[in-house]
Amino acid sequence: MTKLTQLERLGLFEAKVPRYTSYPIVSHFSEQVSNEIYKDWLLDIPGKSKISIYVHIPFCKRLCWFCACRTQGVQFITPVDNYLKNLAKELMVLHDLLPKGISLSHLHWGGGTPTLLPPDRITELSNAINSIVTVSPTTEFSVEIDPTEVDLDKIKALVKCGMTRTSFGIQDFNPKIQTSIGRKQSFNETKFAIDQVRDHGIRSVNIDLVYGLPFQTQTGFDQTIRKIQELRPDRIALYGYAHVPWMAKRQRMIPESSLPTPHQRLALFESAKIVLLSAGYKQVGIDHFALPEDSMAIASDKGKMRRNFQGYTTDSSEYLIGIGASAISRFPEGYAQNYASTSAYAKVIQQGGLAIERGHKFDTYDKMIGQIIESLMCNFQVDTKDIVSNHPISKGQLHSLFNHVNKQFKFSLKISNKGLSIPESLRPLTRVIARKFDNYELSHRGHSNAI
Repeated sequence: MTKLTQLERLGLFEAKVPRYTSYPIVSHFSEQVSNEIYKDWLLDIPGKSKISIYVHIPFCKRLCWFCACRTQGVQFITPVDNYLKNLAKELMVLHDLLPKGISLSHLHWGGGTPTLLPPDRITELSNAINSIVTVSPTTEFSVEIDPTEVDLDKIKALVKCGMTRTSFGIQDFNPKIQTSIGRKQSFNETKFAIDQVRDHGIRSVNIDLVYGLPFQTQTGFDQTIRKIQELRPDRIALYGYAHVPWMAKRQRMIPESSLPTPHQRLALFESAKIVLLSAGYKQVGIDHFALPEDSMAIASDKGKMRRNFQGYTTDSSEYLIGIGASAISRFPEGYAQNYASTSAYAKVIQQGGLAIERGHKFDTYDKMIGQIIESLMCNFQVDTKDIVSNHPISKGQLHSLFNHVNKQFKFSLKISNKGLSIPESLRPLTRVIARKFDNYELSHRGHSNAI
């Protein structure tokens, strides 16, 4: 039986499943988590803990049609300035709730387009963050950069504020595809931006690519992958395009007839994978590639890679604080999410409080299944000893669960005394396998293709 036949037989090409950047996924958040509960979680953080912060900048000068992120288009700085004032107010409230002596593990500015901010606003936002926790020499500070919306002054400001890593969105260099997704961006301007970042001392560069875009072909995408080799990023995220026009209305601009089929999507990924592996990259997780000396490749080798709302990460902190509209915080007790709309977020922040709209409190089973799914997504395996030692379940009960899932895949997974693992040939099924452990009801229409 060929690999393709086996994947087809096990349901890869029909499945629609979550990306599992959290467990449970965001659609299962509810109003059970309030500002008061969030405050209690903040107050419970032990002194001298390491925390991480995510700052959401939900603005873009151009709205890419393929994007499903919570963003809005702006042509003037006024709404951005108003938003930054609200971020500063939220940070002031957090300052009074967070324990003394905390240190910053990871800081990430995402969006939207963080590099929409002028240099002086970049400095203002950095200073506001430093008012609650200082960026230290060991902090990883990453920023999502649009190469068409960054200049030398912005790069200098970010570097001065402590930026250590950058993430450049590219998707595909093919002009026809760029036109079809509303994101025109040449190779030369992308290379110029990356060169400028490196010239200013940033040695960790990530590039985001997307397969499954409209009009994408294997030959054309291979050309993009080979151009990427010229840029030699330290990490490459190779995401599958999630076509969810019922959730992201701008995706209605993309005709479904122009999209590759699930079989073609797999071929796009596998072809790119071959080129990247031959170029010296290591695959980490289901859709990332990293040079062997990169910290993510090292973390993957040691089994210490994690997964959160930014995707794969080396961040080991138990406390992730989300700042801004729609931002999500994670604690050992659960998740808390701010109001998604900037207007609702602004209204409650201006009243002097926090902006939690919903979230989820973990129960014992959530914590166990969450660890199982994260382990599958990061390591393609689940260690029996690790689960049994951290959760109220016996080895026999856990292996009964493993066998129940394995049966649904025609006993194609590997189960031993050490645990469950996914054979390399079946790793495209990882999200589908994770779904079988998921204890929550999922909407078939609400998720993207498994490949």
